[in-house]
This record gives sequence, C-alpha cells and structure tokens, in this order.
Amino acid sequence: MPFDFSLVSAPFRMQPGLRRVAPGAPQLTPSARDGRHLREKTAVLGRFAGQALLSLPGFDEAAVLSAIAREAERVCPDAWRAEATSSGRLRVAAPRLGWALDDGQPVGDGDAAIGAVLAALPPTQRAAALLSLAFEEDFAVIDGATATLPWLAVCLPSRWAPESKIGRHFAEVHAPVADNAMLLAASDSLARLVTGSERWERFVWTITGDPRLDQHPARGAPAWTGAGHGSAETVGAQAWFRHERQTFVPFAEGQRAIFTIRVDSEPLAEAIASDPTAAPRLHAALASMTPAVLAYRGLGQVQSALLAWLAAHAKDVPAP
Repeated sequence: MPFDFSLVSAPFRMQPGLRRVAPGAPQLTPSARDGRHLREKTAVLGRFAGQALLSLPGFDEAAVLSAIAREAERVCPDAWRAEATSSGRLRVAAPRLGWALDDGQPVGDGDAAIGAVLAALPPTQRAAALLSLAFEEDFAVIDGATATLPWLAVCLPSRWAPESKIGRHFAEVHAPVADNAMLLAASDSLARLVTGSERWERFVWTITGDPRLDQHPARGAPAWTGAGHGSAETVGAQAWFRHERQTFVPFAEGQRAIFTIRVDSEPLAEAIASDPTAAPRLHAALASMTPAVLAYRGLGQVQSALLAWLAAHAKDVPAP
C-alpha cells in the first residue's frame, strides 16, 4: 500500500500521532505466498525464534489467537482460523499457507519450508509462529491495566530487540527513543486509550540504507555504505523509505489490545515518484530533526547528502 506523504510534517517531532481507524478498515494483511514478508519471517523463525516469539509465564495465548481469528473472519477468513476441538484444545490453521496445527503438530500440504520451521520449534511456540507467518503484520499484546507487554510475536523489528521489551512498562519500552518526553509522559494514558472500545492507528517512517524488513539490532548490517563520504547521488541511490502502519485491536472486554505492526520499504526514488509533494515534505522533516533523533535513526552522517538529494528531486515543486 503506498504511503500517504501528507502524514509527513515539519518540524519533525516524536509523538503518538494516533488517529481513529476508519470504520470497517482492515487491520490485517494476509501474507502472499511469494511475498518478502513471508520469506523474511520464515528465515527469522528458522534461526531466531527465541528473539521473536515471547510470552510471560501463564499468559493465555489462546485468547490472542482467537481474537485475531475473529478479526480475520471479518476481512480475510481464509488467512487464519482458531476453533476449539472436541478435546477442548485450540486448533489453529492458516488455510492460505496450507498449514495447521492439530494437537500442536504441523499438518498440511503447503510450502515444505514452513512445515520444517514449525516442526523444528518447541510445541509451545508453534501457534505463534504460524500466526506470524499467516500475516504480514507483527503482533504484541498491550495490557491496559498495567501498561505492559505480556506477549509478542515480532519477526521484523525496526532496530529494536523484542526480547528486551517483554513484560516491560510502556515507559520502559520507549525509554531508548530520542526526544521521548511526550511519549513517556503519556504512557499510562495511551495504554488505557488503545485498549478501550475504539480502534486507533498511527504511521511512522524513516530513511535507511538497509533494504531488509528484519532489522533486529543483533542481526543488522551497517545501515549505510560509506556514510559521510558519499555524494548526494551515491547516498540517494542506496536510500530506502521504511514505513510502518501500527494499529490496535481491543479484546478481553476492553482490558487488552493486540498491537499490529506492518512494516514495508521501497527504494526512496520509487517511494516519492508518484507524489510530487513527497520530496519537499521529507526534506522539511529531515532538516528539522534534532541531533538526538538523527542519531537514534542512524541519519546523522547522511543527513546533508540526503537533504541535497531530496532538494534535487523537489525542484520546481511547491513546498507543502
């Protein structure tokens, strides 16, 4: 889905930026069988499942799996199903992928690589793994009463480590974020808001030299090649526009919400090609970032080159 560049504003500020989800708008995106989300998630779960699939002891994962099944039934019923069996256990299935779990055992005739990944995981992680593969979104649960994250299934993080966030308070989760005073001050009220009866969404973006969707800090390559030395065209040629849609699906009678994170990226030149306001908007936002934000996003050494590249691509276009 193309990014809406009207969401890019200057001066750039780290803020919640929540808005209500349009009535009936989907909050789940089924994985395409040949899609990059499924390919990268399969690779992560094959090697780093312990960094992606996380749960506090005693947490009721079945409630999450069922809540997502109810949401999927509304917009993409063949992507995810969860139903109780005669034995009282929960059977989960990803029909589009051709895989299910019967009594915790993988069954199906889909891509053999997916079956191999599921079979290699501990039975306690298989349902969350199949859920992760069924959708392009990553997932986390927010507890409104405690403002904590008791469960995560995050394969494609944006330069953060999910294993360091499990069980943490919202304020602790956002502590590393640059210029985070507004986020920290609103942590408890935000947790109560997004776990209430209404549905919310927010959009975030950055520019990176790393094209991968999986940007876990322990698995990351250097974000830029020759940072600080390349010309505007050299840096612009390796720049990718990375963006996320984050939404909240309340469940458990308004006490919790499923936090969905769909990340995507495309070469910066492609991202701005269809919107004449994109380059000037990005230029203004990037120019207004504080040194702390530039450092947090890994843009400090390439800011000047990126500004020059964006200015060249914004010629004869009125500033927004």
